[in-house]
Amino acid sequence: MRALSETLSQSTTQQWLTTLLLTLFAATALALASMGLYGVMSQLVAVRRREIGVRMALGARAGQILRSVVAQAATVTGAGIVVGLAGAFALARFMTSLIFGIPPVDPLTFAVVPALLAAVALAAAFVPARRAAAVDPMRALRED
Repeated sequence: MRALSETLSQSTTQQWLTTLLLTLFAATALALASMGLYGVMSQLVAVRRREIGVRMALGARAGQILRSVVAQAATVTGAGIVVGLAGAFALARFMTSLIFGIPPVDPLTFAVVPALLAAVALAAAFVPARRAAAVDPMRALRED
């Protein structure tokens, strides 16, 4: 004879452990995706540094350079978010048996994660673009 609460606790322990592990893996994946996104965006700006120098030498203003780089980052990030959300929706039905206490298509998660990745992409593009736009055009042209 056992108490009902003890029986219920034992019957849901494995599902809670699985949910906890999936949450930890998802948080780790989000952190890695953010770092990778920042690295890719920084590299894209670094590759375009010479082009940015030429454009500035021809009269482009820093604001135009920033808009150009951020627009490119927004395009790449938007495409990635669309593909990622489509994949997540497609695979969500397979997660039903693995998670406990939350629906497989959680609207909060499907809203917050893309917004967070978009913010990381914006910062990842803005910081190096601002740095590149502040460089003397002649110095950027001499490098390489």
